[in-house]
Amino acid sequence: MRSVPIFRAALAIAVVVGVAALLSALLALTDWIFRVLDHLHSVSPWLALLYAVVLLALVGGGAWIVWRVLVPKKAATSTPQPPPTQEEVERRIAHGEELGVDLSVVRQELAELKNRRATGEVHIALFGEISTGKSSLVRALLPQAEVDVSVRGGTTRDVIRHVWLSTAHDRLILTDMPGLNEASGELDTMAREEAMRSHVVVYVCDGDLTRDQYRELQALIALNKPMVLVLNKMDQYTSEELQLVRGRLLERVEGSARIDVVAITAGGTQEILRVFPDGREERVIRELSPQVAPLADALQRCIDSDLSTLEQLRDSTVFVLAARKLDEALTAHRRTKADELVGQYARKAVVGAIAAVAPGTDLLIQGYLGISLLKEMCALYEVPARQMDLQRLLEQSGRHVAKTLPIMLAVAGNGFKAFPGLGTLAGGMLHAVAYGLIFDSLGKAVSQTLETRGELQPAPAVLLFEEKLGEDLESRARKFARMALTRQVSHRDEP
Repeated sequence: MRSVPIFRAALAIAVVVGVAALLSALLALTDWIFRVLDHLHSVSPWLALLYAVVLLALVGGGAWIVWRVLVPKKAATSTPQPPPTQEEVERRIAHGEELGVDLSVVRQELAELKNRRATGEVHIALFGEISTGKSSLVRALLPQAEVDVSVRGGTTRDVIRHVWLSTAHDRLILTDMPGLNEASGELDTMAREEAMRSHVVVYVCDGDLTRDQYRELQALIALNKPMVLVLNKMDQYTSEELQLVRGRLLERVEGSARIDVVAITAGGTQEILRVFPDGREERVIRELSPQVAPLADALQRCIDSDLSTLEQLRDSTVFVLAARKLDEALTAHRRTKADELVGQYARKAVVGAIAAVAPGTDLLIQGYLGISLLKEMCALYEVPARQMDLQRLLEQSGRHVAKTLPIMLAVAGNGFKAFPGLGTLAGGMLHAVAYGLIFDSLGKAVSQTLETRGELQPAPAVLLFEEKLGEDLESRARKFARMALTRQVSHRDEP
């Protein structure tokens, strides 16, 4: 008889002990329940009911706590913001122009929308990566159109519009846009903006989507307008392959509304090898017959469904585009003005340090300039300038400056070495360079904080200030040393 392995014997013992422990606990619980019930029979019904309510509350509360601990909390989903209305965009344009922002591009966008509304034409944007057959598709739909079709990728580099009368005599404008991923993304931007101005988007591909194509398609789906996903060059597939590829495309857009998937052949040419009976071979270029009826039918279905809805969707995306351009123009304007403010206050700090005539007066001057700089920055970015935040920011920045001032003075001295023959420099000149560095760094840090956070937050601004204060110290020190010397010379020349 073979001996039982030790681990199996231990496992058997553990099972017996576990079962015994569970049985003991069950018996103890049963005994406790029966004793409680006996006691409850001897008290008033109201007291028994109160006991039962408290017991259920404790059990339910404990179960809820366990559930909250074990079950992960779902991340809160932010409610998508509705697209801006025309009135909102116009109001923001008026406010931006009051601030001196150049918003001509936004005005042009709304003027283009007005023109398209007046004509009543349906605009269709052909979208897709280069060499997927967009130009060939236009030629198939419009045989009379002059389209440059080439085997080289990216032949079409300008936005080309063609007028097309559908089978129902609707006047359509087909926009053949440059291929994606050209010219460092500039043409991508042009194509996306035209897609936003259009009623319907046609996305052309010639097979299953790549990662970049899928990302582009998802961005277009987010526009929430009718779309036709076109599988071109279907003649290159067998019927089984075509079914598989089309199935994959349907999976890519599953759950997205207003998307139709069609397979076509835009035509073009195909090179084939002809073999003669005597063994000779000859390469022949064969014309392919276009088969674009499925696309034409899909477009007509989009138009026939609800033209007023198409207009509303087109208008909404144009207002989004206009608002985006407005934000970009406002950001560029504020950056320019912020740079000007930083330069002005850095020069004032340099001049103030040179003009100080008594010990400590430069600190008074620079403190006043620091508060003024922060207030003007807040006014530029239209955020409240709370005195407490201003003081806290300057105090925390001042503590860092106190630690690094010897280093900055040393760097300032090195900055003056770029100008030989100066002799012994007064302490005010070194402090002037140091203050120039401080105000240059502080202004840039506050500007970046206001732009990215939309409010003045002292802690992040101080961290940025510390970072920027150490950036490119030597070249900046030479810049402010030159500024200080120029000011000193002009001050001496004054009568």
